[in-house]
This record gives sequence, C-alpha cells and structure tokens, in this order.
Amino acid sequence: MRTPLAATVTATLAAAVVLVLGIPLTADAHVKINPNTAAPGDDIQVTFRVPNESATAGTVRVEIDLPTKTPFADASYQPVTGWTAHVVEATLPKPIVNDGVQVTQAPVRVVFVADRGVSIRPGQFQEFPVALDLTPDTGSLEFPTIQTYSDGTVVKWNEARTGDGEEPDHPAPTLYINDAPPTDTESGVTLAATTDAASTASTALILGTAGLALGVIALVLGAFAFARSRPKR
Repeated sequence: MRTPLAATVTATLAAAVVLVLGIPLTADAHVKINPNTAAPGDDIQVTFRVPNESATAGTVRVEIDLPTKTPFADASYQPVTGWTAHVVEATLPKPIVNDGVQVTQAPVRVVFVADRGVSIRPGQFQEFPVALDLTPDTGSLEFPTIQTYSDGTVVKWNEARTGDGEEPDHPAPTLYINDAPPTDTESGVTLAATTDAASTASTALILGTAGLALGVIALVLGAFAFARSRPKR
C-alpha cells in the first residue's frame, strides 16, 4: 500500500510532467510570409510558413494565390521533400508594365500537394520557399492561402487587416512594399526581429518552467528520502 507521502510524490511528478509538456510552443498559428518587406523592382525569395492547427488531421495541400492586379513577372518554387508543386500562369486581361517590362502573362498561383503518406501533422509546420521576380511598385500585396486537411477541411487565409488595425481571424499573408508593415506580430506576417525575440522569449519560458518543475520534483524526492531515512519509533 502506498503511503500518503508516496502518493504525494506521484501526484507531484505527474503534475510537473503535465506542466512542462503543456506549454504552447508558438504564440499564434497563422500562415506567415518571411520576409514581409520588399522594394519595388526587386527579385525576391520569400518563405510561407504553414502550421497545422488540427488535432486530428494533417495538412495535405497548400495553394498560394499571387496578386493579379499588380502581378509579378515570374514565380518559381524550391522543391520541398515529400511535396509536389507547380506554378499556375494566366493571361492578364490587360497587359501591364512592371519595372519597364511589359507583362501579358503572369503567375497567379503556386500549389503544393503532399505525396501519399506525407502531411503537416498536428503540432508541426512546413515552410514553402517561393522566388518572385520584379516586385511591383505598390503599397502592399496580399497572398490569400488555402490550406486543405486530410479530413477534407479547408481553411482560407484571405482576410485583410481592417482600417483600425484589428487583426482578423484568418489574415492573408501580406508583403509590404511602399507601405510600412505593422508593428505587431499578430497580423499574419513575420517580422524578423520580433520573431527572433518571441522565439527567444518562448524558449526562456519553456526552460524556466521546466527548471521550476524539476526543482519541485527534487524537493519532494528529497523530503521523501529524508522521511524514509528517519528511524522508526
């Protein structure tokens, strides 16, 4: 039969494990673009970070819509292991001039499809690098993204930030060109400096809480050992 002290030790150990494992690893789970700034006329490479928000299904398809009113001259993707990708092009209703180049056909979508047996599983994220040529001279560009899960659920990241700065539930990843990016990190975009800081803070929180939990365990085990070492009367 377990003594009350042994039961307390067991309960404390279980609580400590739950405390450490239950810490959220990310502050939000939006689809993000990094970097989120560019200069007009630049050829750029950006990365779309797609997290899995479902607890039971994996992400098996990601569709990234490219701007058509002020399109890029070209788009290409970096191969991602376990995923098949292609770029969709379309003829523009009216030719435009981008950085002195007349554009009549432009990329309108990049599609990533998971191979059989592959997915972004619960608790994971995947990065999809994309190269874009000739950044248009405009304020900002949104990249509505459609995320499809293995159970058929479809999540559309296509909502614009409101005029008062309030963040929508499913913000579209946004690239800021002439406009200044928002100063917060809850806008569906990634700010390199604040992301690094947030990552450092999250790591410190995890390590600090884990250390606290281990300290509690050590104290309880020490008390248990002391009680057992005392001579019985």
